[in-house]
Amino acid sequence: MAQEIERKFLVKGNFKDAAFKATRITQGYLCSVPERTVRVRVKGEKGFITIKGIGSDSGASRFEWEKEIPVAEVQDLLKICEPGVIDKTRYLVKAGEHTFEVDEFYGDNDGLTVAEVELSSENEAFDKPEWLGEEVTGDVKYYNSMLMKNPYKNWK
Repeated sequence: MAQEIERKFLVKGNFKDAAFKATRITQGYLCSVPERTVRVRVKGEKGFITIKGIGSDSGASRFEWEKEIPVAEVQDLLKICEPGVIDKTRYLVKAGEHTFEVDEFYGDNDGLTVAEVELSSENEAFDKPEWLGEEVTGDVKYYNSMLMKNPYKNWK
C-alpha cells in the first residue's frame, strides 16, 4: 500500500486561467467509515476503485490503494453505493515544482472549491499561489466521503 501525503486548502480566487487540464469526476462510496473508505469513480473516460485507510493525527497522510477498472463496472457499483454521489471537475494547476488538484463541486456541494497538493513528506515546502485560501487539512467535513453525507449546501 502506498502512503498518500497531501494538504488541502480552500480556494479564494481565480485559478482557472492557470489550469492546464480539467476532468469531470463522478464518484460514490461503497464504504465511508473513517478506518477505511472504499470509493468508485469515473474520471474522464476511465474507471477506478480506491481504498483509503485512516489518516494520521495531522490528517495529511494515509494509506491509499487504487486500481483502474472498466467504466461499466463503476456504473454498476455506483448503483449500490451509499447515498450521495460526488460530482466535480478537477483542474490541474502547476505552482512551482508542484501540481495542485483543484476540485470545483456541483450539485449539493455547489459553491465549494478546494485544492490539494501531494507532497513527499508532511513538512515539504511548496509554493502557495495567490488563489490559495485557508488550510483545511485534516478537517473531516471537507473529505469527499463526508461531503456526500453532509453536503456544503447544509453548512450555510
